[in-house]
Amino acid sequence: MILIQRMLSDTPMRPVTEQIELLIERRLFLKRRWRGVAADGTEFGFDLESRLQHGSVIHQTETAEYIVRQQPELVYQLQPSTLEEAALMGWKIGNLHLGVQVVDGVIRITHDVAVLQLFEREGWAFEEIEVVFNPLRVTAHAS
Repeated sequence: MILIQRMLSDTPMRPVTEQIELLIERRLFLKRRWRGVAADGTEFGFDLESRLQHGSVIHQTETAEYIVRQQPELVYQLQPSTLEEAALMGWKIGNLHLGVQVVDGVIRITHDVAVLQLFEREGWAFEEIEVVFNPLRVTAHAS
């Protein structure tokens, strides 16, 4: 097993044909200690100084780069037609305290039964898609 403590690069330098993927679920990007197996069977142990990100180079050999990539996941996607509708959707979805990603004029939300119930109750049109989901990181401080 190869021990990884930090990424080597944010982005790959070699052509796709010389990249070996380690596909992981989103929640592992939040952890510092975990194990994984690359597509070629190489085992890695992670004891990270800081979090990895999708597309990071984690190991190199003479012939290949090992790239950690986030596994696509099923999410709900809304496409608000006005700013007012987007604000209302954001407020109501925010009350559920679930992961949200806003990108290219759409709102993506964690696939969860509470979200589905909200959409049905509000009559909002939505679709289920599988994508690399990167919810906003939010911090709140009380003063």
